[in-house]
Formats: sequence, structure tokens, C-alpha cells
Amino acid sequence: MWANAIAAYLHYLSLGLIFAALSTELFTLKQDLTNRDGWRILIADTIYGIAGITVLVTGILRYLYFEKGADYYSHQPVFWMKISVFIVVGLLSLYPTVSFLMWIKNLRAEKPPEASPEKIKILKTIVHIELFGFSLIPLLASMMARGIGANWFHS
Repeated sequence: MWANAIAAYLHYLSLGLIFAALSTELFTLKQDLTNRDGWRILIADTIYGIAGITVLVTGILRYLYFEKGADYYSHQPVFWMKISVFIVVGLLSLYPTVSFLMWIKNLRAEKPPEASPEKIKILKTIVHIELFGFSLIPLLASMMARGIGANWFHS
């Protein structure tokens, strides 16, 4: 019972950290970034990555060992929608992460990150999409837990 509670807690805490990290990235990304802004974004993205991995691991544990079990979830279309959104958002996150990692050389030299207005716009758009995707995941989880959509593809 404790393991179930701890897995659920870490799962929800990590989702909160994801929203906080992405919001930090979104509100810090701007033209004329300072060295401090660059470090703030890089640290937020690191927290985002760790929280994303934690959501994935605790989600797998909850799927396999806790809650209603793999048999219940794997037959639900909403479960697969939720997993698909997570994968899409995870793949989308690679572009900003690689972009932010490219700033490290400048940041260590106490220089601001180099990012064109177009690059900032692309990064902000991706972060907006990530936030939207992570906003859908709890809705899909709530639907799934209540069996909503369980019979969408069954006669």
C-alpha cells in the first residue's frame, strides 16, 4: 500500500514540476537573453527532463503493479491516446533541449546565449504545445480511470 501511495505521489509531483519547469522556460524565453536567463532555462529544462522520466517510470509502475492493472488499462483506447500524447510531447521536447544544451559553451564563458528571434519564436511555440499536451494527459487519465471511452471501438 505504501509503494502504491509513493508511486502516485511521485507521479503527481512530477507532473507539477513539469508544468513549473515549462512555465519557467516559456516566461524566461525572450529576445536579448542574459547569461542568467540562459542558466535559468537550462536548469528548468533539466528539471523538466528528470520530472518527465519520473512520470514515465512511476506511470509504468502504476500500470504494471498498482491501480487497476495492465489488463484494465491496455484495453482502453483513452489509455493509448494518453500514451501517444506523452510520446509526441516527449519527442517535441528534444528540439528545445538540444537547443538549450548548445548554449552551455557561451554560458560557461559568462556570455549570453545566442538565439535569433525566429529561434525564440520556434522554442516558445514548442513549449506552448508541450504545455497543452501535458494539460491533456491528466484529462485523459481521469477519463481512463472512470472507464470513459472504454467501449469506443467495441461493438
